[in-house]
Amino acid sequence: MKRRKNFTLLHNQLVISGDFLLVIFSILVVLIATLYPLKFYFPESFSLAELVISFDNTSFFKDQVNNILLFTPLGFGFTSLLQRTRMKATSQFLTVILVSAGLSLTVEVLQVFLPSRTPTPADVFNNTIGGLVGLLCFSLWNSQSFLSTLMRIENSRAKSSIKKLTLFFIGYILISFIISIAWQHTTTLSNWSLNYPLLIGNEQTGDRPWQGYVSELSIADRAISKNEVSQILNHKNDSKILGKSLLASYQLTGERTYRDNNGQLPDLLSQGQSSDVEDEKGVTLNARHWLATPEPVTFLSKRIRESSQFTIITNIATANTVQIGPARIISLSANPLHRNFTLGQQGSDLDLRIRTPITGANGTDTKLSIPGILADTHLHHIVITYSGATIQVYVDKLQNSYSFNLLELVPKEQKIFYYALTFIPLGLCLALLITLAKRKLPFNRLLLVSGILLPSLMLESILVNDSGKSLNLKTVLLGILFTAGTTLVLRWRAEMVLRKAAFNNEQ
Repeated sequence: MKRRKNFTLLHNQLVISGDFLLVIFSILVVLIATLYPLKFYFPESFSLAELVISFDNTSFFKDQVNNILLFTPLGFGFTSLLQRTRMKATSQFLTVILVSAGLSLTVEVLQVFLPSRTPTPADVFNNTIGGLVGLLCFSLWNSQSFLSTLMRIENSRAKSSIKKLTLFFIGYILISFIISIAWQHTTTLSNWSLNYPLLIGNEQTGDRPWQGYVSELSIADRAISKNEVSQILNHKNDSKILGKSLLASYQLTGERTYRDNNGQLPDLLSQGQSSDVEDEKGVTLNARHWLATPEPVTFLSKRIRESSQFTIITNIATANTVQIGPARIISLSANPLHRNFTLGQQGSDLDLRIRTPITGANGTDTKLSIPGILADTHLHHIVITYSGATIQVYVDKLQNSYSFNLLELVPKEQKIFYYALTFIPLGLCLALLITLAKRKLPFNRLLLVSGILLPSLMLESILVNDSGKSLNLKTVLLGILFTAGTTLVLRWRAEMVLRKAAFNNEQ
């Protein structure tokens, strides 16, 4: 008996030591992942207003996932430590929130003084959610915590009321609907930065030059129709067709300073060594000469951010059919890693990068490329439109068109991860609902079947209607798989814990 007691004490000490090490390790990982390479720059004077302005950044879908995962081990280990202090569940919940939010806020403030980092308010929220996910994982993994939760559900009055169960199911469907609506925002342009200049032929850093010619550039804050595209490709007046939606119109011939004919954006000024060579194809661009506005085109970015649509019309001709980088033809960007939009050349392909929550700050998380467009040095009339999640590209004539949908281009592994993040929490909610309705078999089965099918069907219907993507039965089945799998695994876990508790009571 004494030997068993000593073994139990030793076991508890090892577990506690493991909890503590997990918390310390998690904090170190957070600090390294968010602050590396630790090259801080502290200005001589710094105001609270400047600190607030530094946080004016947006978070991307992939960043949100990473931020949640980063803090999950911390939440798991810290909850385990709190569990052994016999702290009440509500106090554990609040403590994990405060610790996760406090560490995240500290990191975000320090990122203000790291030139390579951009602090984001949404990161604090996502990190806190990550801590709560860790708390939830521990509660499901730990038999004692799981049993305590089950007992509270078993003793709940809600399980005996069909009306309350129906109300809970309606709430479950509403949560599913809200999550589906959130997916719509993954392809909007609402995260476009207002601080980027307009560039033609290079990046601001001067390290992505393009060799070629551009003779015209017009930008509007709506996606024009096919009929309007046809008129533009037939050389009709752009300003009359685009009307009030026209944000900028540059004619790039015969000058060194190019003014916006619409009078709303700054002039495009020559950068590097001014070119003395004029060409009928347009302004000559190369590694020694490109164009840029001297200040951000805030008006343009703001209008497009509000509409989440745009049309770009340009005439371009490459001088080298094997350029890579991609070489920047037209770009709305700060540097090679941060942009709103870029039209570039990669070999003989036309390369597109568009900043959305799902494509990231560099617009590279999905590949948008049109092969062979720049395989010759002829002048090409190009029209690009964006609306919903759909990009349309027209080259020289209406029939020569290409269409992309961002949601259909998400890599398979990322799509699986995003769907897991969406439907696993729903499966958890459904498992709770089924546990409440356990003794009402017909109603229980109806809740289970409809709760598994409806969220995935709802999400696919909303995305098809809103983004223009085609119906994909594979993604419907993927959502169903995650919801059903989570629900069934949790029900199996509940049965195992209850059997173990019953066995211990018999002993």
